Amino acid sequence: MKLFRSDQIKQIDAYTIQMEPVDSIDLMERAAGQLLRWYIAHFDRARRVFVFAGPGNNGGDGLALARLLETHRYECTLYYVNFTEKRSDDWNKNMIRLKSESGVGVNNLITSGQFPAVSKDDIIIDAIFGSGLARPVEGLAGEIIKLINQAESTVISIDIPSGLFGEDNTSNSYEFVISANYTLSFQFPKIACMFAENADFFGEWYILQIGLSMNAIRNIDSHFTYSDKSVVAPLLKKRKKFDHKGIYGHGLLISGSLGKIGSAVLGSTAALRTGIGLLTCHVPGCGVVIVQSSINEAMVEIDKDEKYFTDSGDTDIYDAIGIGPGIGTQSETQNGLLRLLKSCNKPLVIDADGLNILSLNKGWYSHLKGSILTPHPGEFERLAGKSDNSYIRLNKQIEFSGKHNCVVVLKGAHTSVTTPEGKVYFNSTGNPGMATAGSGDVLTGIILSLLSQGYNAENAAVLGVYLHGLAGDLAAEKTSYESIIASDIINFIGAAFNKIREP
Repeated sequence: MKLFRSDQIKQIDAYTIQMEPVDSIDLMERAAGQLLRWYIAHFDRARRVFVFAGPGNNGGDGLALARLLETHRYECTLYYVNFTEKRSDDWNKNMIRLKSESGVGVNNLITSGQFPAVSKDDIIIDAIFGSGLARPVEGLAGEIIKLINQAESTVISIDIPSGLFGEDNTSNSYEFVISANYTLSFQFPKIACMFAENADFFGEWYILQIGLSMNAIRNIDSHFTYSDKSVVAPLLKKRKKFDHKGIYGHGLLISGSLGKIGSAVLGSTAALRTGIGLLTCHVPGCGVVIVQSSINEAMVEIDKDEKYFTDSGDTDIYDAIGIGPGIGTQSETQNGLLRLLKSCNKPLVIDADGLNILSLNKGWYSHLKGSILTPHPGEFERLAGKSDNSYIRLNKQIEFSGKHNCVVVLKGAHTSVTTPEGKVYFNSTGNPGMATAGSGDVLTGIILSLLSQGYNAENAAVLGVYLHGLAGDLAAEKTSYESIIASDIINFIGAAFNKIREP
């Protein structure tokens, strides 16, 4: 699924209206019909509905929804937030229809003192501002937004929480943004809902299809993709009857140190469960017995040091290499990573302590060409510098990928994958239960396995992140967020493959 900026969504709307063709008022009615269907599926008629509408097309959606709710015998009242004399044409048309075709009460809010008495059992529909908002809210609209947030009612925002910008909220005033329980967006998620600091504003968000032009969606360029099943399923390679283990690559995983050999076990097991043909696990001497007794299927290469990684030796026999989980940041380990970066001509995935070492030696970034880096936000800030918010961090991530010709997997609720060409993939799978020790080691093993099997860096990262999150989701279905451990994610990798392949 492509993601678009607010101005691009406006272009898609306009193209749909012109080329379908469909009148804009009828497209609004189509959207209101989808809102109505969602509402009926979630709430009964026992709860009063208060619709707060602004003067633009988002308000027009609210007017149309109020009319439809009333005709379906929901108790609905409209409150027009009257902070300007300007109203959109479709808003005016919908107000005429509302008054002539329904018995919805219409109230004109010109002061915050007219705010109605609402209870926790009531529903508030937020249709004050849409995604086209270009400056922070102030005045009457801001006062009404604050009162809505102070109410105990359930709040449903249409398309985007009022007051929030569709992408960059760096200069916004969060004091005047609706904190919704549900957000019902049309056709696409908003880019802003991919960022952690906006989560409490969006609440649970749903995508309602309103039949926007597929030609426009295909033809308008966007660097942003929401990685769902339709994106990742075509990436999966199909195994053939006469394939053998040599077809699926030989990977090297450099991981573990004294007290942290578990990272080697997790990463190796994940790589094997993801379909790698052969796997060698490079560990210090103290880890040999643990790895060989824990993983029957992996070969072990022993470092010359008893406690830490110091040197990988000749890596030419491998198809891909993973390094970092649990290796520590000792000086000899740092030197070993530098030698690997200078000599390695194979696909490389770097995680955890490998990233921490890089952040201590920023002059080594020139050796990252073609690599995949998998930082969490703290590790990325050490690599690229601090960011005030997720939008700025994403731009730094895009810049880092382009400047150093590498793929960056920035882990989070919607893990973002950036490529040297500037493409951005936001992941759609995963859950809070995956915020657990060793989960990142599992992802490293999955991506190493895919690289070894011949997937290019971009596809290995996008598919690996999706597969990792989906395995976590399947694990959560069998247990709970609180009880998931990294091994549970590994145990559901096979089921995740099957889920992706389902028709």
